[in-house]
Amino acid sequence: MSWDRATRVDARDFSCWIQLTVKPRRQATRSAASAGVAVRRPGMPNRVTGKPTPGIGYAPATVAHSETVLRGFYDFHRDAGSGPILNPFPLDVSRRAGRAHAHHNPMHQWSHERVGRYRPVVARRIPRAIPDERFNELFVALPSNRDRALVAFWISTGVRAAELLGVRQCDMDPGQQLITVVRKGSRAMQQVPASTDAFVWLRLYQEELRGKLPRGRIRPVWWTLRQPLRPLTYHAAHRMFERANADLGANWTLHDLRHSAATRMARDPQLTLTDVQWVLGHAHLTTTELYLTPTRDEVVTGVLAHHARQANRRDEPTPSAPAPGYDPQSLSVLFGRTV
Repeated sequence: MSWDRATRVDARDFSCWIQLTVKPRRQATRSAASAGVAVRRPGMPNRVTGKPTPGIGYAPATVAHSETVLRGFYDFHRDAGSGPILNPFPLDVSRRAGRAHAHHNPMHQWSHERVGRYRPVVARRIPRAIPDERFNELFVALPSNRDRALVAFWISTGVRAAELLGVRQCDMDPGQQLITVVRKGSRAMQQVPASTDAFVWLRLYQEELRGKLPRGRIRPVWWTLRQPLRPLTYHAAHRMFERANADLGANWTLHDLRHSAATRMARDPQLTLTDVQWVLGHAHLTTTELYLTPTRDEVVTGVLAHHARQANRRDEPTPSAPAPGYDPQSLSVLFGRTV
């Protein structure tokens, strides 16, 4: 049916259908399977990262994002007078009337105001960071100085992939180890500190481009490696990272580099959590607090160490209490115990 004739019954049916349907598979997966390349079944965890492969259906986060986009689309056309008067994707019944946060307890966190009626429940996921030893393997697999410079900036600054790809020559300040990025949400310009290694790899990459590009302070920093040289896009950088993952059999993403940088900074006792919040550009401190949550590997390692300590404690002989009238220190000296 036409989009401007959709009703809430149609929106409800669509929300149910997208949670039950099987999403179409990419042609690349079919060609890989026909060529004899091992393709993991949907939902199986990766042997290197532990992250599950995409399932046969749409993820709850994808469904929730779809509902948000559609609700905003119909809100825009309702206000412009070019669409239905009633939004087919309404808000939850509890939020349709009344003042927002009318009985909010100041000791509790703020709840989400805009919850769609047909929006699925999305589990709160712990950000997954790349372990240091795995990151070293990934960094070695990168084929060019440009790729090493990109990954070094991502892992040291914690900026988003698109934010780094949008920097210009004038946004680089090696003297102060700062780069200027345009934030995704607010579109505000912010200087972010980077590591020394990142600027070293950047200089090596710039030497390779000497004489191949016209100079200019407003020209992009990142370019393609193939001729003709073009500004590097997000999809090209994503494919570069996928090729490096394929050499290791991993499925890390570019956004995992941001999670890794945030986890490293949050675990540093010399950095406050507000400093990490400022570098990452988070609007709320509760978002930054997610990086204080221990990962699955850290919990497993800690619990196994706990069991080992308990086993050693059971194996140690328990000293018997001395009989009344004996000096415990004299008995310790007599039997060679530590006083």
